[in-house]
Amino acid sequence: MRDFHFPGRSPVLATGGICATSHPLAAKAAVNVLERGGNAMDAAIAGAVLLGICEPHMTGIGGDCFVLFSKPGSDAVEAFNGSGRAPAGADAGALRARGCTAVPLESAEAVTIPGAIDAFCTLSESHGKLGLDAVLAPAIHYAEAGVPVAPRVARDWAESCGRLDAVGQRHFTFGGAPGTVGQVFRAPGQAEVLRRIARDGRSAFYEGEVADDMIAALHRHGGVHDAADFAANRSTEAQPVAGPYKGAELVEHPPNGQGATAILLLNILSHFDIASMDPHGPERAHIEAEATKLAYDARNRFIADPDHSARLDHMLAPDTASRLAALIDPNRVIDAAAPLTEAVHRDTVYITVVDRDQMAVSLIYSLFHPFGSGIASEKFGILLQNRGAGFTLEPGHPNEYAPGKRPMHTIIPGMLRRGGRLVMPFGVMGGAYQPAGHARFVSNLVDFGMSPQEAIDAPRSFADGGVLKVEKGYDASARTYLSDLGHRVEIPDAPLGGGQAILIREDGVFEGASDPRKDGCALGY
Repeated sequence: MRDFHFPGRSPVLATGGICATSHPLAAKAAVNVLERGGNAMDAAIAGAVLLGICEPHMTGIGGDCFVLFSKPGSDAVEAFNGSGRAPAGADAGALRARGCTAVPLESAEAVTIPGAIDAFCTLSESHGKLGLDAVLAPAIHYAEAGVPVAPRVARDWAESCGRLDAVGQRHFTFGGAPGTVGQVFRAPGQAEVLRRIARDGRSAFYEGEVADDMIAALHRHGGVHDAADFAANRSTEAQPVAGPYKGAELVEHPPNGQGATAILLLNILSHFDIASMDPHGPERAHIEAEATKLAYDARNRFIADPDHSARLDHMLAPDTASRLAALIDPNRVIDAAAPLTEAVHRDTVYITVVDRDQMAVSLIYSLFHPFGSGIASEKFGILLQNRGAGFTLEPGHPNEYAPGKRPMHTIIPGMLRRGGRLVMPFGVMGGAYQPAGHARFVSNLVDFGMSPQEAIDAPRSFADGGVLKVEKGYDASARTYLSDLGHRVEIPDAPLGGGQAILIREDGVFEGASDPRKDGCALGY
């Protein structure tokens, strides 16, 4: 029970159905879908697509998604990969010949074919109840009527809208200026695209006039994408990966997402008595920082399109974690993981929904960097992701940029089981932070008995690129302790990520939690 003398958030409790996400209008839309007879998949897709209008710098129909879900009454978790592929003309050698050491962030080469719309169409048909017309209706409405810019969105918009090309500036700024709190953002071109998808399905996006509009935008920037690349792109079913942590089981989406990194990180932490430490103290932050460096080094070596990498079993093996844990000294700082040439980011959206029948959906959806590649299509204003910047240009690496290949992704949905029972869909946004965020969240629950809301609210730290980022929630003595150990400590300009979770209690009550670092909330009925 929180102390009501201080600001904070109470958990949201419901029995009919519940949603937690990063914008209240999307949460409301999802709950409305549930109340109209839709299931958790319908509601999650409805809320997710609307988030592209509420948080246009974070996500949109030109992006990718990953989904974990369970069917009603089942504790089995299924995975769905809605990430797109590099075009057939992708050429790492040509980029190296131009002197590039990484795929340029704001380039057509960084644009992989958007995968989310195919995933949403496929999942709506196979696991939804209402159909695309009903599911897309909220996003169509708000794309036309507009959404007032929320405070966190305005903060991020001002930082990042300079990345947009000239067409993007027309569609995603207010006369070249970023959106400010309360200004109403509209996207009528996207509303028209969504109407066509609602009527004709995926082909309305991947073929014909809409696809031609995206291809023309890419060609304007020197891209090699063509109609065949868009028409051929398909999302795929996948087999989740899972690992134990002190009686709990963390379930993650498999590669090309980085979810296995969170499992490895918890496997390493299981060799330490984390529960005996101050949950907000520097000793825990140090051990987690060192474990993060080692787990992320493994990620950098092994995570790639699963069609091109076969080292997942090694990454998740108990012996691997044991050997890595032995490298950690409570009194010494080890070197940071070798830096990725692949780009990482902090921008994405996450939504989780549980319905009356306890179908659970954990869905994450992103453009990668703020406003993606910055490239927008002329007629419809579709902003294209820059997920291709997640490739490396290192010759022979399993994640090397290549035709038809999916890059390493930072976005990861999560689920938690206890005793074989599915108890919680959750996500912690924040780009590269996400595996560390998943591990910290699970440890908060398991090691310290925090409620989901407490586990989300708690201060965060993250070893990233040779810097230990420590949120303001840590006191000055903790930062001094960590500095004295040898960490390069910084308070990040923006908080570390954002989280959402739903606990499925044994009494049938749903308990929603939502991160105050974002504009969103949990809502139920």
